[in-house]
Amino acid sequence: MKPVNVYVLCVLALTLAWPLDIARAMEEPLPSWNNGPVKKSIISFVERVTTEGSADFVWPSERIAVFDNDGTLWAEQPVYFQLQFAFDRVKALAPKHPEWNKNPALKPLLAGNMKGFLAGGEKALGEVMAVTHAGMTTAEFKQIVTEWMMTAKHPRFQKAYNEVVYQPMIELLHYMRANGFKTFIVSGGGVEFMRAWVEKVYGVPPEQVVGSMGKQKFELRNGKPVLVKLPGVDFINDKDGKPIGIQRFIGRVPIFAFGNSDGDHQMLQWTAAGPGARFMGLVHHTDAEREWAYDRKSHIGKLDKALDEAVERRWTIVDMKQDWNRLFPFEP
Repeated sequence: MKPVNVYVLCVLALTLAWPLDIARAMEEPLPSWNNGPVKKSIISFVERVTTEGSADFVWPSERIAVFDNDGTLWAEQPVYFQLQFAFDRVKALAPKHPEWNKNPALKPLLAGNMKGFLAGGEKALGEVMAVTHAGMTTAEFKQIVTEWMMTAKHPRFQKAYNEVVYQPMIELLHYMRANGFKTFIVSGGGVEFMRAWVEKVYGVPPEQVVGSMGKQKFELRNGKPVLVKLPGVDFINDKDGKPIGIQRFIGRVPIFAFGNSDGDHQMLQWTAAGPGARFMGLVHHTDAEREWAYDRKSHIGKLDKALDEAVERRWTIVDMKQDWNRLFPFEP
């Protein structure tokens, strides 16, 4: 191995602040993936579409890979992490807003009754998003998200939320980019929430993040142009919204897609419908010991219809317990 290759790998690892085993990464791709059909299917696909002269060769400009975020790149239990951020904001701001105690949507949350709050459905969630996200500039919101990421801890793992990410998927993102793919996050989460931290954690720049969007307006504050977040939703990037988001913000049909729930079903169908070689993958949460085991009946990350179609059409299904020898970067 030439010294320059070692140097490049070291710089990459340090720049991303990622605890990769550099020597192992040089020996084989995807070291946190167990050898087996799943890992083989990924490597085989990438080799086929990147080898000139192959019947499946794809030009780099068309090598688009899309990844869901919640439950695919990082964990999503016991509640979606952006919801936990919003809950924490409500608690932090509540002393300045005594009127919230009379708000039927917020009252259960302020009383610590999470089950009661979630029973309020989309209306309650919309109310939380409105009172915690609206009124501030996009720059102010980014700063608040950044500070929360530095201080908030996941209740089970007691790690910062941006550490509760899947090491095998981080390796996959790096592997795809090393083979000429452009990697996009296509998530139901808020786009401004994700853009605050994904580049440092995943190596995905903010312009390659497609997510749900709230309404905004341009205004001048003290003579300075700002974008202000408003109540109300502009675009929901979930389920059948994902193919629309891909077309609207990427403009190419992906040839590689990974998700984990029925919220990603249409994204996988959209990817599969394109011509030529295609790869559709699902992360199946089967590891109750290291993480959680859930699918068809889960209130978070429900995987039902997408799982049936994946089996029927022979898409790649990652069995988390069997296929990953390491889940999180903080594991030994």
